[in-house]
Parts: sequence; C-alpha cells; structure tokens
Amino acid sequence: MAADVLGGFFEEGAGARGLPARAGLLLRSRTANPVRRPAARKGAGAPRRPGPRGPRRLVEQARRAWDRPLTAYYLILGSALLITVLGLVMVYSASMIKALELSLPGSYFFRKQFLAALIGGALMIAAARMPAKLHRALAYPILAGTVFLLILVQVPGIGKSVNGNQNWIYLGGPFQLQPSEFAKLALLLWGADLLSRKQDKRLLTEWKHMLVPLVPVTFLLLGLIMLGGDMGTTIILTAILFGLLWLAGAPTRLFAGVLAVAGTLAALFIKISPHRMGRLNCIGATDPGPQDQCWQAVHGIYALASGGWFGSGLGASVEKWGQLPEPHTDFIFAVTGEELGLAGTLSVVALFAALGYAGIRVAGRTEDPFVRYAAGGVTTWIVAQAVINIGAVLGLLPIAGVPLPLFSYGGSALLPTMFAVGLLIAFARDDPAARAALAMRQPRVSWKSMRRRVKKRPSGER
Repeated sequence: MAADVLGGFFEEGAGARGLPARAGLLLRSRTANPVRRPAARKGAGAPRRPGPRGPRRLVEQARRAWDRPLTAYYLILGSALLITVLGLVMVYSASMIKALELSLPGSYFFRKQFLAALIGGALMIAAARMPAKLHRALAYPILAGTVFLLILVQVPGIGKSVNGNQNWIYLGGPFQLQPSEFAKLALLLWGADLLSRKQDKRLLTEWKHMLVPLVPVTFLLLGLIMLGGDMGTTIILTAILFGLLWLAGAPTRLFAGVLAVAGTLAALFIKISPHRMGRLNCIGATDPGPQDQCWQAVHGIYALASGGWFGSGLGASVEKWGQLPEPHTDFIFAVTGEELGLAGTLSVVALFAALGYAGIRVAGRTEDPFVRYAAGGVTTWIVAQAVINIGAVLGLLPIAGVPLPLFSYGGSALLPTMFAVGLLIAFARDDPAARAALAMRQPRVSWKSMRRRVKKRPSGER
C-alpha cells in the first residue's frame, strides 16, 4: 500500500492539485497503520534525583567510610605503624650528633630503637592474635612481676640512677630496663579485669567496690614509682586510673574526691622539690632565666619557630648540635618541627588523633565490659602521654619527662606501648561486624574446587 501511495504521488507530483491530495492520503495511511515502538521500562521515564555534589558529596562519602566495620581496625594498625616508622626516622636524625658526642657510632641509638621496634612488633602481633580470655589471664602475672621489678629498682647495686631518677635496672651491656613503663600496661589490664568481674556481679553500684582494691593498688604503684623520683610516669598512671573510673560510671562526687586527693599529693611533691618547681615556672618562658633553668623549654620553642611551614630539611636541625637537651627522647617533637616544619608536626598530631578516635570507637561499640575498660585505658594512656609531651614542648605544660608514645627513643617505653596497640587491634578484630567483613575478604578456594574448574582437554594422543 505504501508503494501505491508513493507511485501515485510521483505520478501527479508535477501538478499543483495532485500534491495536496496525495500528501493527505499518505498522512492518512500512516495514521491508520502506526509504527509500534518498544514499550519503555517501568520507571525509566521518571527523572532521577541528582545526588549530592561537591563538598556535600565528599562529606557523605567520608561518613560512609567512617561507618564501615573495619574502619577502627585499619586506623589503629595504620596510624600506629606510621608513627613508629616516622619515629625511627626522627630518632636516627635527632640522635646522630648525641651519639658522636659520646664517641659512639652515629647510628648507635637508631640500631637499638630498631631492635626494640622489631621485638615490639612481635609483641603487637602476638597481642593482636590473643583472645580476650588470655589477656585477662595475663593481668595478674604482669601486675605481680611489675611490682617485683619496682621493688628491685630500689635495691642498691641493682637499681640504676639516670638523670637523678632511680628507676632503671641494668641488664648488662648497653641494655637497661625501666619497670615503671610496664606499670602502665599492668594497671590497665588488671583494672579492666577487676572492674569487668565486678560489673558482671553488679557490684559497681556501691562506691566501696568501685574504689577497693583499684585505688589502693594504684597508689601502691604510684608510691613505688615516686621512690625513684619519676613523677611523669605517675601522672600517666593517674590518668589511666581516672579513665577506668570514668568508664565504670563513677559518680561525680566520687570522681571529684579521688581527683582532689591526687591533686593534693601532686602539689605536695612539686612543692618539696625545687627541680619540679623550676619546671613549673618555665611554662610559657621565652628566656632561659637565672642559671639557665628554662634552657630546655626555651630551646624547644626555638626549634619549632625556626622550622617554618615545611622545615629546614631532614637532618638539618641546628638545635640538636648540643643546644637542645634530650633531642631524641623527650624533645624529639621539637626536632621534628625544626626539620619537617608545621606540616610534619601536624601530621604527627593527626596520627595520634586518628589512633585516639579509633580506640574510643572500639571502647564505645563493644558489649564486653573487659574490652571496653581495656580499650578505654589504652586510649587514655597513649593520648594523655602524647598531650603531656607535646604540651611540654610547646611550652603549655611543665616538662614531665615522658616520651612521645611510639615515637621517642626508648625500648622500655616502646615495648609495652606496642603490646597495648596489639590489644586495640585484637579488640577491633573481635567486633562481630569486623569479623564478618574480614571473613568475606579471605579467599576460601580449596584445591579440590580449583581442580573442578579446570576442564580436561584432549591430549591428542591415541
């Protein structure tokens, strides 16, 4: 029919009267036999809502990433390893001149720290693989061993004094041990086990069960450490105690009472020591003062100020050439600011913030009371010690003589800290959602299933 219409159209196409008639016939034929088009899919014609764009989209993506089950696991593992590796680099840079001054090889302190990092890495892996029951079983042996070592420090001929503090045990050769660093791990493990058992028996509603024996044992550790003159470690142990009491839900009056007692004792110990009073007077100092009592605090500020935005370059610090005392231990953050600048110091602070956030997330999302107390204690320990060290370098807090966790030189401080990080990793892995996500990522293809997938091909032989 379409051919007839087109033929007629071309036959009378030259005439003015035939063109409209044939064109109308063509239009009527198309109307009578319409062309059928495929039906559109359901919902295909509806306009789609545009997703968020720009900064709002980035915020949504970041929020979904934070809510993933393995976020805390990767944050703890990644931030701890980055802090440790960057600390090794800065220990090598900051300690080289000090080693040469002592007629030692330039890499002397770096090699010792690297060995401690290897041992600490093994401890971290072991702690990450241990179940919570084994951690609870280790609480009492670690506490008893720490108390024994703290008593042994005060025995003449065994204990060793360093910078006026009697808190070291000589192990032979270049190795020595500081038992007060292991007291932090002992207190949080034992305290977490004690509070979790009392919570299971519903005894934490009474103030005497919340305080006894947690506070007396803590004061025993504090007394043994203060016999050696190490007040910086006592501050960290006090922070761990307050963290455990806060997680246990201590009432405000009880919390304030313990804080008042601890503050009174701290003020007394500071008042009777001219050395500690001098450190307190150096807060915000810009001049070394009489007899150069604020020399270390002022030169720490000089190192940070001369670093600028991106620093003078790795290894190019000037303050470490005898001007800044303890450049590879307590004031390694100042050398970091001088060589890597504000960008380097903010990176270190961001890594500690990420580690603290992940620890709080692990403690807040678990239903196991021991995991909550232990994760909260480890987070309080690392964050409080980092704040005290960095605050002292910035001149905002008195110099307490505590190292920067995972960063400063010192094997006695690095080993228990890496074991504590292994605790956080183990707790993050034990979360049900994280365990399921890790199980889905592990390949489960057996040898038999692989053999079934391979099709037999004819060899062509007869």
